[in-house]
Amino acid sequence: MNEKFYDLKKEKQDRMINGALKVFALNGYKHASTDDIIVEARISKGLLFHYFESKIGLYEFLFDYASRFAVVQLKSGVRKDEKDYFEIQSQIASAEADLEGQYPYITMFLDSVARETSEEALSSISSSRSMVDECYSALLSQADLSAFASTDDSDKMSQIISYTKQGLLRAHLEDEAFDPKDLLSEINNVLHFLKSLTISR
Repeated sequence: MNEKFYDLKKEKQDRMINGALKVFALNGYKHASTDDIIVEARISKGLLFHYFESKIGLYEFLFDYASRFAVVQLKSGVRKDEKDYFEIQSQIASAEADLEGQYPYITMFLDSVARETSEEALSSISSSRSMVDECYSALLSQADLSAFASTDDSDKMSQIISYTKQGLLRAHLEDEAFDPKDLLSEINNVLHFLKSLTISR
C-alpha cells in the first residue's frame, strides 16, 4: 500500500506528511480539512487523492508511518541500562526533539490520537493504536522508582511531564522559527526542577 507515494522525492513526501500531521494534530480527524492539508503541503487535491484515495486512507497511513517512526526513534534514543527516572525522561524528550526536527507536529499528532472520538478514525487504526503508548511504558519501566513514595506518585509525575511537554510544544510551534533544541532545553529545565523537588522530599 502507498508504494507510489514512496516513489516521490523525499522533500515532497515530507511536505505531504508534515501538512497532514499539522492539520490532523490541530483539528482532530472529523474537523481536519483536506483543503487545509493541500494548502499546508503545497500540492493539489488531485495529487493527494492519487496517493491516498481518501481522507481516512491518509489518516491510516499517517498514523502507521508516525507510530513506526516514533517507536524506532524512541527505542534508539533511550539507553537500555538507564535506571534514573528523570534521565530516561530526558532521553525520551531528546528523541522526541529529533522527531520534531523532521516532523514538527508528529508528537502532537500522536498525542491527539488518544483523544480522538471519530469512530471511523479509531476503527482504521484499532490494531496498532496502542503501539506508541506501549513503547513509552516499556521505556519508563526500566526506571528505579525508589525516590517516589508510591507507583501512583510516579504515574502522576509522568502525567505532569507529558502535559507539560505538550503545552510547551504548542507554545514553541506558534513561533515560525521553531527550533526543537530550544524546546528540549526548556523541557530539561523543567525535568531538573521536578527532580530536585522529588529527591529533596
